[in-house]
Amino acid sequence: MNYTINAQGKKLGRIATEAATVLMGKNDPSFAKNVAGDGVVEIINASKIDLTEKKRKEKSYAQYSGYPDGLKMIGMNSMISKHGIEGVVRKAVRGMMPSNKLRPLRLKRLIVTE
Repeated sequence: MNYTINAQGKKLGRIATEAATVLMGKNDPSFAKNVAGDGVVEIINASKIDLTEKKRKEKSYAQYSGYPDGLKMIGMNSMISKHGIEGVVRKAVRGMMPSNKLRPLRLKRLIVTE
């Protein structure tokens, strides 16, 4: 089952919530937590997401290496310039899914287009 989300003028969190819900299969009557589901989500017009300048400047993503003083912080502007808006959308959707062994399988079915 294909599901298309038009991101033009919508907030990042609303798009990510909708995509995560469909990828987990919660909109399907035969939903089961232990099944990855079969829905493919395509997010179109990702470059036209409604992101405020304050969010672009102040939002930061953390990555910890496990070593002392190993916390790396990257801002949203840097993330967009490095990975594109697709990286930001994928990270938002990934954060709204449960962290189990089905998450990588579900995220493979996420397609983000500019």
